[in-house]
Amino acid sequence: MVPLSKLPAGKRAVIKHHEQSDFQLTLMEMGCIPGEAVWIQMIAPLGDPLAIQIAGYYLSIRRSDAEKIMVIPSSLL
Repeated sequence: MVPLSKLPAGKRAVIKHHEQSDFQLTLMEMGCIPGEAVWIQMIAPLGDPLAIQIAGYYLSIRRSDAEKIMVIPSSLL
């Protein structure tokens, strides 16, 4: 498992779990739930934010928040 923030643009993964935080509920409300597939669409030129596709829609997420989402890269599935 690796943090979502470590994946390169174009990479797909499956969410395994979130770190316990106050932001965890917000992540889940946005569709970032365990078992959901996620695709890194773009990374801003300075590395923050990340554009991801999840549950059929696009979401912009801060790198610091992406570090709290642990994923299994598609190459390891």
